[in-house]
Amino acid sequence: MSEIATEPITAGWARSVLPERPLDANKGTFGKVLVVAGSVNYIGAAYLACSGAMRVGAGLVTLATPASVQPILASKLTEVTHLPLPELRLSPGVISEKALRSVRGALSSYNVLLVGCGLGQNKHTESFVYDLLLGNTRNVLPSVIDADALNVIRYNGEWWQSLTDNAILTPHPGEMSRLTGLSVEKVQSARAGIARKMAQKWHKTVVLKGANTIVAASDGKTMISPFANPGLASAGTGDVLSGVIAGLLAQGLTLTHAAACGVYLHGTAGEMVSEKIGDAGMIASDLLPVLPLAIKRLKEN
Repeated sequence: MSEIATEPITAGWARSVLPERPLDANKGTFGKVLVVAGSVNYIGAAYLACSGAMRVGAGLVTLATPASVQPILASKLTEVTHLPLPELRLSPGVISEKALRSVRGALSSYNVLLVGCGLGQNKHTESFVYDLLLGNTRNVLPSVIDADALNVIRYNGEWWQSLTDNAILTPHPGEMSRLTGLSVEKVQSARAGIARKMAQKWHKTVVLKGANTIVAASDGKTMISPFANPGLASAGTGDVLSGVIAGLLAQGLTLTHAAACGVYLHGTAGEMVSEKIGDAGMIASDLLPVLPLAIKRLKEN
């Protein structure tokens, strides 16, 4: 498959779609995000995803995570509200199928669902994710689907037929390989073309992460990030990006605009951190306090 023409994500374009911040706003103005994330082995992923959403201006972020993990995260996420979820009796820190009722009951209070970061691949958690996203009474909120949630849906035949079209998928090349059945090498050899083809086939927005991240919309529009920063090649930066995209989506941006603007802000924050400390040793949490500065820089320039 040959590469196709792509539109660059420029500063001017990103500036044009930034959410407005009216002076008479309240937290409801900027949207509410429900983040279903975390497990005993991947506590940090939930922290990074929630923080990413907050740092780009979401009005309210709620974390739904296993009950025994919640106190740890509450000590780090002082501005986040919490929905502790039922967990396995013999495996504390792992979401059980019984969590579905709690999450379904909460969905109507939110504008956006982010699911997948650090959930792990326990079969009970996978059953919960399947029922939430693909089951008979599945979620229909605008959604950002990442990490372990992507690993669940790919097992289920023509999953895109059941998954809401209001979805942004954020795979790295390995996850894209599993979703498509193509080798990682094939995915990487034709990133824009494959992302575009899959976005159209699945009727979803696809963010294919990596150097010069690709954003492909279901209508064929394809955009490419100007950033290729090795400092972002470390654990957790993808969780931050998912949170950033969810936070922008909650503020009223379209699926494509939230995905592409989120990619641009995430990349800008990475460049700003690199300018200060270099790209070796940059960690995901370094991006968090810089995200508001990236927005400020974009508005001022």
